[in-house]
Amino acid sequence: MTTDHLKYPIGVFECPEKITTHHIKQWISDIEELPTKMVNLVSSFTEEQLETPYRPNGWTARQVIHHVHDSHHNGYIRFKWALTEDKPVIKAYNEALWAELFDTKSAPIHLSLDVIKALHAKWVFFLKGLSLEELEKEFIHPEGDIAISLAEDIGIYAWHGNHHLAHLKIIAAKS
Repeated sequence: MTTDHLKYPIGVFECPEKITTHHIKQWISDIEELPTKMVNLVSSFTEEQLETPYRPNGWTARQVIHHVHDSHHNGYIRFKWALTEDKPVIKAYNEALWAELFDTKSAPIHLSLDVIKALHAKWVFFLKGLSLEELEKEFIHPEGDIAISLAEDIGIYAWHGNHHLAHLKIIAAKS
């Protein structure tokens, strides 16, 4: 496996030019299924597997799991901002530094897995209730001053979950 394939095992996110209701439904389904897929995959991981990086100089399984919690928690809040403010500039965070914090490197994974299950259940309920007009609402990401619609962001987070699930599968396959 090449380093690029290890870094992006499912490729990078490519947003379709025209996002359809089919895309939205599939992406929401991916977000809905992620917690169960993660729990089923990592619940039997040993401490050694939890401390195994998915690639050289990559995050460990533990860091990946806690990162998904951190990222998706931030993502959910971004949706709320976009619906309640006019094109808000979201607060970005340094995910690499967050991954080095003591809780991300040492906390039991069930702490994040439990939150991911609850967060995704509420997030999916929320996403399924959005109108087509609401899906067009945007926020501004300060890195590059890029406007991102909620429709596109659903796709980004569906990809993001599957991207990190693939990293965890790499670690599982090493055993």
